[in-house]
Parts: sequence; structure tokens; C-alpha cells
Amino acid sequence: MDLFDHAMEQDLKKKAPLAARLRPSTLDEFVGQEDIVGEGKLLHRAIMTDRLFSSLIFWGPPGTGKTTLAMVIANHTESHFTSLSAVMAGKADLRLVIKEASDLRKMYQKRTILFVDEVHRWNKAQQDGLLPYVENGTITLIGATTENPYFEVNSALVSRSRIFQLKSLTDEDIQTLLDRALKDKEHGYGNLPVILEEDAKAHLIRVAGGDGRNALNALELAVESTPPDGKKNIRVTLDIAQDSIQRRAVLYDKDGDAHYDTISAFIKSIRGSDPDAALYWLAKMLYAGEDPRFILRRLIISAGEDIGLADPMGLIVANAAAQAFDYIGLPEGVYPIVEAVLYLATAPKSNSAGAYFKAYDMIEKSSRIGVPSHLKDASRDGKALGHGAGYQYPHAHPDHFLPQQYLPENLLGTYFYRPSTQGYEPEIEERLSRWREAQRKVLGIKTTEELPDLSEQEIQSIKTRHKKGLK
Repeated sequence: MDLFDHAMEQDLKKKAPLAARLRPSTLDEFVGQEDIVGEGKLLHRAIMTDRLFSSLIFWGPPGTGKTTLAMVIANHTESHFTSLSAVMAGKADLRLVIKEASDLRKMYQKRTILFVDEVHRWNKAQQDGLLPYVENGTITLIGATTENPYFEVNSALVSRSRIFQLKSLTDEDIQTLLDRALKDKEHGYGNLPVILEEDAKAHLIRVAGGDGRNALNALELAVESTPPDGKKNIRVTLDIAQDSIQRRAVLYDKDGDAHYDTISAFIKSIRGSDPDAALYWLAKMLYAGEDPRFILRRLIISAGEDIGLADPMGLIVANAAAQAFDYIGLPEGVYPIVEAVLYLATAPKSNSAGAYFKAYDMIEKSSRIGVPSHLKDASRDGKALGHGAGYQYPHAHPDHFLPQQYLPENLLGTYFYRPSTQGYEPEIEERLSRWREAQRKVLGIKTTEELPDLSEQEIQSIKTRHKKGLK
């Protein structure tokens, strides 16, 4: 590098975007991902001791620290570190890296770490070209990808790598980044009289969607485009923050009433079979920066709680939407979410899965009741105590059904589950009625008790006790 190259490099560093200037060089400066790089974690120990012998793939949404983590590794290793962008580099570039790595290994016994950004963009042939050198240790690969590596990266490379999944940054992480940018005198705005108003900061944090780069880019645009006021302060207001990130603020606090009220309205709209209202509340949540995975978890719950066996496909659709979103991410990942919302909102409804809480309530109120002997595990005490004796295998009989006792003696004839009249459940009702009648005849059950449906208040009370009991 000559004097002019050095001067140009220094000038580029000074004029780099704020997010690039603030990029951490050590693990102590790294923000987020405590579950994989926190003190004492495997990756933390490997980086600090420079014992990174296995190839790595960092998988996660944009702005979560994949490239930054690779740069931290570069600063801690004595190995030769080089990088390529899979968007720009081809096989010729890879051949040059491999030759250099082979020469360093032969002449100086020096390892090479190759960082490949957007590694999923390399085609199969390019990935295959790297494989032998990863396998023989010439190169230790660090790949970064926003796509699921189990789908987008060759299985041979995946099997030789440790996969670390990075998650969207938390609101606290984004706040740390913004505060650091405002205080840093060398790379940030610590030497400028910047005042970031609280509602403006809250908006940047919320709309950044867990993307640290997005938050810093918005802050940079806000600061650089705002002239000083009469007191020579650069005051970033909510209006400026909205313009900088191109999103209007809505009343939505992830830890406040608006959050809980909106998700409540969303689920109740699905339960009430109003797809239009469900789409409206969905749009509000996503616009406000709600985590789509939180919404998907609630959809899966709704599929079990509000649709149930009236349409068993509801749970499959909701779960498939969650898996599809993990594979796609935003923005296109909104489509499987919308499909699941529309499916559940327009599906026949049944809350018959709430029968579980009738059983749970009875367990709470009953004394300890043992398992009938013929239902006990015969593999341990069958010979000595007769456990399992008398049990008949239903699949050995016509229709794969045999009427025998399954409930404890004192609960025979107690029916927790009552199929609804919606969707698929009438078919279940017809089949179940025949089975229950046959069981009553064989076991001589004279009286039956079909437990009444629980009220909403009773269900909520039992749910509260249920949550405590499972912790």
C-alpha cells in the first residue's frame, strides 16, 4: 500500500456510515446475542483463546451482528483473515484465496480464516469448490447468511460447520447502540450537541425491528439532516425520527396497554370469525414493529384454543406459517402470516380443546388416584406384581377398537370432552358416541356425567393456576 492508498483508506473510514464507524472490535463492545457470545459461552471462549478450529455459519436477520462478529474474530486471531462477498466474488476470487491459504500453510504453518458474507448466494458449484479445503483444514470458513443454512447451504458444508443462530436485537440492545452513538466522541456524535428526544428515540427503537444497522442509519440521517436550533443544539424530534426511518409512529408500547389491547383485539377478531378486523390489527402490530414470531405463537395458540377439531388443519396451517416465516423472514414472510390469519378467521370454530381444563380442575380437587393395574407398564413389574395383566391391544380387534377401562374406577362414566356441532366435530361425535356406548355396556356403567362447559371466568381461573403449576 502506497501513501495515496493509505490516505484514501483513512478518508473512507472517516466518511463511512455511522454503523460502520461504530462497529465493535472486541467482544466487550459487542451488543446482543448473549446466549452465544456471553461470558463463558463456547463461542466466547473460542474467540478469546483463538482456538477457532471448526468452521462457523452465522445465521440471522439483517443488522444482528453477523459481520461484526466475524470482524471481532479477525481482531482476536493470529490466523490470516480474509473476506469475500458472495454477491460479488466468483470462482476466480475463491481460487486466489485458496492458493494464498495453501501457501501460508506450507511455508509458515499459518491457518487462514475466510469470511464469506451472504454465503447462501454462492451456487452449488462454488460451494463445492470450497468444500475440500474446509475439509482438510486449509481454510476455516465463517459464513454469514440471512437464509436458513439447512436449506440454502450445501449439506456437506453445514455438516462440517457449527451453526449459530443470531436473533433480532432486543429494544434494550438497540437503545444501547443509540446511546453509544450519541456519546462516542471519536466515531459517533459525542462532540456534537445532539438531543434525541425520548419519544423520538422510542420510535427509532420500535421501528428498527431488531435491526441495529437500521436504527443507526436512521439516527445518522436524522442528525446529519437537522440544522441546529437557536441554542445551537441539534434536536431530533419525533417528526424528524419518523421522516428519517420513513415510518409514522402509532400508539403501541410493547410493554404497555396498547400492546396487550391490540393482540387481544386481534385474537378476538379471529375467534369472532371477522377476517377484516383480524387483518387490520395484524397490520397495526407489524407496522408498529411487533415481533412477527410473537404473532405466530399466538396464532398457533388460537388454532388449538378457538378452532380445535372443528378444523384440525388450522393448527397445521398456523405451524406451517411459523416455519415458513423462519425460512423467509420479512418482508415476504408476511404472506404465510396473512394466510394463517385468514384461514383461522374463516374456519369453523370450536373451543372443545378446553376440555383439558375440566380434567385439570378435577385433578386439583381430587385425592391421589392410582393408575388401573391393567394400564400400568408391564416391562418393569409385570411378572412380580401383575402390572399390565388383562390389557387388550385395540389394534388386534375389528375396527381397531375394544371397549375396556381407561379411567380410574371412581371416574368411569365421566366425560370431559364434548364435541361441538361445528366443522369436523360432528363426525367425531358420531364415532365417539358409539365407542362410549359400547364401553358402558361392557363395563356396566349405569350413570354417566358429561361435565358442563366451563365459563370464560372459570377457564381463566384454571389457566392461571395451570401456569403456576407448570413453572
